[in-house]
Amino acid sequence: MKTLILYATKHGATREVAERIASYIDGAVTHDLKSPDIPDLAAFDCVIIGSSIYAGAIRKEAKTFLSANSNELRGKKLGLFLCGLQENEAEKCFSENFSPEILQSAVAKSFLGGKFNPSNANAFERLAMKIVAKQKGVVNTVCTEKIKQFTESLKEVV
Repeated sequence: MKTLILYATKHGATREVAERIASYIDGAVTHDLKSPDIPDLAAFDCVIIGSSIYAGAIRKEAKTFLSANSNELRGKKLGLFLCGLQENEAEKCFSENFSPEILQSAVAKSFLGGKFNPSNANAFERLAMKIVAKQKGVVNTVCTEKIKQFTESLKEVV
């Protein structure tokens, strides 16, 4: 099974998660959706798409890609993952950011945690974390066990 993992990240945590997913899938290819040279989807049996979540929304690059490729994605083994710090909002984030058709097509979807490092954030992001999330300092909720479960659920469908 040829697998393409596409991701949209702001500070790099989603890229790290995508690379960890790839480490569990033989021959998986990762690609940043900010890069214009997206591989041809026809060459892959499975496509995994991940994005960071900010204020409940996925990255613009992920939205654009999903909109432009919705029909082709529905014919693939599709996995969706989100990275962020508000896991209690996971179902809402999926339903508000992915079309019902894409959600129905997905054989696996998971909220895999996130990271926040104040030294990588701008002043507004640091303030929002302090006031809204009541967090300051480095936060890392990326869950290796969830990453393994996500990749295993994709492999079971093959």
